Amino acid sequence: MADITCASTKRVPSAYDLHQMEPCQCASIHHILVGFRRFAVCRLRLTMSSSGQDLTPQINIGKTFGALFIGVTIAAVLFGLSNVQAFIYFLTHAGTGITFYKLAVIWFWILDALHLMLIGHCIYYYLVINYANVSALTEIVWSFKLQIIIEFVIVYGVHLMYVYRIWIFSKDRSRTLPIIVGLIEISLSGVAIALVWALYQCHLFSDLVKIEWWTFMTLGTITFVDFVIASSLCYLLATSRTGFSSTDSFITKLMVYIINTGSLTSMCSMAAMITCAIMPHNFIFLAIEILLADVYTNSFLALLNARYYTVNADTNNPYPFPNPHEVYRPDLHIRALGDEELPASRENMFKHSDDEIVHSSRLVKVGASSRVIEDLVTHFSHSSRLRCQRM
Repeated sequence: MADITCASTKRVPSAYDLHQMEPCQCASIHHILVGFRRFAVCRLRLTMSSSGQDLTPQINIGKTFGALFIGVTIAAVLFGLSNVQAFIYFLTHAGTGITFYKLAVIWFWILDALHLMLIGHCIYYYLVINYANVSALTEIVWSFKLQIIIEFVIVYGVHLMYVYRIWIFSKDRSRTLPIIVGLIEISLSGVAIALVWALYQCHLFSDLVKIEWWTFMTLGTITFVDFVIASSLCYLLATSRTGFSSTDSFITKLMVYIINTGSLTSMCSMAAMITCAIMPHNFIFLAIEILLADVYTNSFLALLNARYYTVNADTNNPYPFPNPHEVYRPDLHIRALGDEELPASRENMFKHSDDEIVHSSRLVKVGASSRVIEDLVTHFSHSSRLRCQRM
């Protein structure tokens, strides 16, 4: 009678109902209650497991930290290339003492080495120290933020060196061009400072999506400054031709170097900006961005060594470096130059500021354009005086 009442009222049997039931009926109800409890516990565990999976970040290691690892590897190769170029510069300018450009090369080399150490620590922290620690992979380590600052210092420093040379090249001309380039460079510094400030407000990699517009503005400004600087230098070169075929050919080669190096840095910045816009949820754009410091350092050193490359390509000199055992006597090589000797003596006319042995009053003036050429190649030349002695 009790089981009929319970079925008709559709309620859970009470303790009194269970006491009135037969033993077999109590056992069956006990099994039902135990099964229901197990079902509830299993469902609770599944719910907690699914919520835990939602809280655990799903990271594609190949497109995130794998891309960063490849970027660090390429940066190490570029750092080795900058070592070679710095070695060539110091070897070809041996015996000139401590100069401004030597200090600049040392400064950029130290910054480039520091940048490589920081990105190396960053990838070591994520892939070695926190191996299989998924929660740590979502946090931004301090070395990642600091390497961004070092990168902008290198880019800004290289740009300032170019702006300084544009100012020097523009003597006896209007100062409008260097002033405009300088104002654009100042705008770059403001945008870069804003990006660094926004970056230090981020603590997780997922927060980088919130500041992607600052990234676009910074990379876009860097690309625009590269274009303005390369165009200004090419303009000064193009308007400084003398009419001598050998000199004009050398100027054309310098223009090619300027365009190539400017295009390389601009393409790196644009590639980082495009990948950030297309794939903001992986680290491919970060892997490209960390290469900016090495690309700018190598482009600056390549322009400093431009004359070394061009002169050796023309002369096919089997021994391009100066002999350290030779004694250089500049007083034995000072002579006046005539108009007919200008094409053959371009190595003596285009002297680096560190190597000015022949006084400018002894050179034949070819007008204001030749003075601009002399200042321009001053930035890209190397010590060719020892080669002239051997010749």
